[in-house]
Amino acid sequence: MAARSNARKRAFQILFEADQRGVPVREVLADWIRHARTDDRQPSVAAHTMDLVEGYAGKVDRIDELIATYAVDWDLDRMPVVDRNIVRLGAYELIWMDDTPDAVVIDEAVQLAKEFSTDDSPSFVNGLLGRFKDLKPSLRRGE
Repeated sequence: MAARSNARKRAFQILFEADQRGVPVREVLADWIRHARTDDRQPSVAAHTMDLVEGYAGKVDRIDELIATYAVDWDLDRMPVVDRNIVRLGAYELIWMDDTPDAVVIDEAVQLAKEFSTDDSPSFVNGLLGRFKDLKPSLRRGE
């Protein structure tokens, strides 16, 4: 499971970088792949990382719509950038990928929040992704 956790962390880092730079996430993914091929010091980009990033990129508008709808008292633009991207990745994996149990997706997102964000972030991430888990069947139908 450590390989999938690392792949998930790298996918989060790619989403975060794209958000910070204001560029499409696929552009950052391509940069990471190119650097891994041309610089021996850079680790390769795992297939699971690519799947997560590509999948997210295909659902970005719907994911942001869901976050804006269900993040109580938070505008997407005002949400801390780390939290926003952890929730984006978690929402994609939770709603549209069925190969990882929901509890694992949420736990891994909470762990990313503990590692990269504020003390309040894990509970925010857990609450919002928990809401998405509860609404998952209707959220999929709303595509």
